[in-house]
Amino acid sequence: MICFSKNESITTGLNGESVAVIHADLTAGNGEENTNITQAKVLLENAKTSFIGTQKNGAFDIAGELARIWLTQPNANNKPNSEVVRPWSNGMDITRRSSDTWIIDFGASMTEADASLFELPFEYAKEFVKPVRIGKREEKANEKWWIHQRSRPELRKALAPLKRFIATPRVSKHRFFVWLPVTVLPDTRLTVIARSDDTTFGILYSRFHQLWSLATCSWHGDGDEGGRPTYNAVSCFETFSFPNGLTSADNGTNPAIAEAAIKLNQLREAWLNPEIWVDWVISSEEETAGFPKRPIAKVGHEDELKKRTLTNFYNKPPPWFENVQQTLDKAVAIAYGCDDYTPEMNDEEILRRLLKLNLERAGK
Repeated sequence: MICFSKNESITTGLNGESVAVIHADLTAGNGEENTNITQAKVLLENAKTSFIGTQKNGAFDIAGELARIWLTQPNANNKPNSEVVRPWSNGMDITRRSSDTWIIDFGASMTEADASLFELPFEYAKEFVKPVRIGKREEKANEKWWIHQRSRPELRKALAPLKRFIATPRVSKHRFFVWLPVTVLPDTRLTVIARSDDTTFGILYSRFHQLWSLATCSWHGDGDEGGRPTYNAVSCFETFSFPNGLTSADNGTNPAIAEAAIKLNQLREAWLNPEIWVDWVISSEEETAGFPKRPIAKVGHEDELKKRTLTNFYNKPPPWFENVQQTLDKAVAIAYGCDDYTPEMNDEEILRRLLKLNLERAGK
């Protein structure tokens, strides 16, 4: 409910507390320094870097077991099915554990005639996708039923020169980022950052971007915990001010940030897939195609491994995580020129500095 009053002396309150200013996003300000994040502008330096994954609209997804059988089968065009069948990742594959789901993917522009030369994947799509897509109002969904309805050609172009990319679930209780091989197709429930350097990964994983993403996100659902933060490619990423010289346009690197990011990711991956619990497997066809190895639980560790998810990791972080995170945060703070940074610096001060930097760059 929004109310208006002609009485200029009325006390302003939010959530039962007196505040100086209420911003458009229903957050409080102190009335002195500018912390109104709704004023943040999209920065050109971040353009063409963040994307939403593909939206298939149809049963293009298949079990890994079936996909690996298809990889062994020939085609009349002498091309392997690995050109149109690949591992697939959605939000739950990131927040939980990989489901070993694969996807039939004829790209963004393959003709029906060319697609039909990949016999088994095409026949499957014809049987399970075409009946759903034919008759749709949208021309592309109807006439090009073998192509994902939102095939994201801009995303594919941005990922083409990379070996890996950064991904984060669009909706998640915790905000975290992971590396995915470029051979894995991201689903629409993932936001993709088309960068492969550890410096960018570290900055996104830092407290600075965590706070900014929470301040600029939308919220999904409600419930006892007030819904889930939704990471938006435009409001969360394209408005974010990277340290000077380290923007997407600069393509710069910072050894201290990169080193801290590598260590954090290595330790986190070791927690997710402990060597004593996991075997890494791959078929010869998968290896030839450049697909990633798959973690399989060793006998006797199946139930334990199921609990090793990123959601559980952040619900109760292991004791070493705080120190590693703080090392990364300090390296990022130095890159920003925040020599006075400590873990005790309040969130509003960090957001104030980031907003100031955003408005300065947007005004140039």
